[in-house]
Amino acid sequence: MFNLLWGVLFMLVHFGLFLLCYRMFGKKGLYAWIGFATVIANIQVTKTIEMSIGTFAIVMTLGNTIYTTIYMTTDLLNEKYGQQAARQAVWFGFFTLIASNILMQMTLAFTPQAEDFAHEPLTAIFGFLPQVAAGSLCAYFVSQFLDVRVFAYLKKKFPVRNQFWIRINGSSLVSQLLDSLVFCTIAFYKVHTFDIWIQIFLTTYLLKLLISFLATPVLYWARNMKVKED
Repeated sequence: MFNLLWGVLFMLVHFGLFLLCYRMFGKKGLYAWIGFATVIANIQVTKTIEMSIGTFAIVMTLGNTIYTTIYMTTDLLNEKYGQQAARQAVWFGFFTLIASNILMQMTLAFTPQAEDFAHEPLTAIFGFLPQVAAGSLCAYFVSQFLDVRVFAYLKKKFPVRNQFWIRINGSSLVSQLLDSLVFCTIAFYKVHTFDIWIQIFLTTYLLKLLISFLATPVLYWARNMKVKED
């Protein structure tokens, strides 16, 4: 039960920081959010938890909440600044994923000093990262660009301002399915048994859809914010 309640607070903190970042820094803040969210998501996803409600329990990974905020960011950019701005943000996130992975693998290659205490914990997290990063890179690349395209398509079909929720959730429904399938297939290949893998896949997809739905009023709030632009 603790994980469930803490998870709700966890999500609200993510939404609050997302809004604060945009309120304080405007469009630049959205690009900044993309940059660190892609890195943090791939660290969080190495932790597996059990989420229980009474006697019902499911296995899931962390990272879903902050990863979903990346879609929130590109959707907001697409809505307020256009498809080109959203596409540029996707490329920016793709670069941060590659750069952070290269730098951390080079960091691990150094021979640690005899009394060093950080190498083993870093290896435990980032030694697992290449496979996770490969899954994340592939999933991120195909799903984010798909999300941008689907959102732009829905914006033409449902252009009315109060139809923003259709554009948000419609694009997420399609892109998050592809994202979850690609990521879980690559990142957890030979890591978990199939029964655990299918739980992670289903919970990852459904949780991202739930977070996307809950984030809808957050994005309405963000869209209506008056932010200072350069």
